[in-house]
Amino acid sequence: MNYDFSVFEKVKISGISLSDLNEEETAVLYVQAMYCEAMCDADIDAMRKIVAEDTTFTHMSGMTQNREEYFADVKSGALTYYTIGIRDPQIEVNGDKAAITYTSVLNANAYGTRGTFNMKGTHHYRKVNDGWILVNGR
Repeated sequence: MNYDFSVFEKVKISGISLSDLNEEETAVLYVQAMYCEAMCDADIDAMRKIVAEDTTFTHMSGMTQNREEYFADVKSGALTYYTIGIRDPQIEVNGDKAAITYTSVLNANAYGTRGTFNMKGTHHYRKVNDGWILVNGR
């Protein structure tokens, strides 16, 4: 499959050569970029297709939300993402499980605080019906 990363207007990937990735690693990175672009667009329908129903989110403040609570905050604008950088991604694929660890560079307004936030973290994915979805942990 051909993955055209140039379609992402609000997501910048840096610190990796896409040509060094195998097919599955590229697919995982592409879904991560799709998810980040959907966050910036507040495209909840696209986010629902990528994120498993039982996924929870933990913010840098320590606040935890289930998927629908988080999506409601994105939709309402309480969480507004302008651009998202995926810096220095490391992708590990093991069968139907994958993890991507990277520094997220968020240009955002999070609950009234506007700024650029750098957060290192790992997102986990599971392969379902030939596609990857975001899940909690392994």
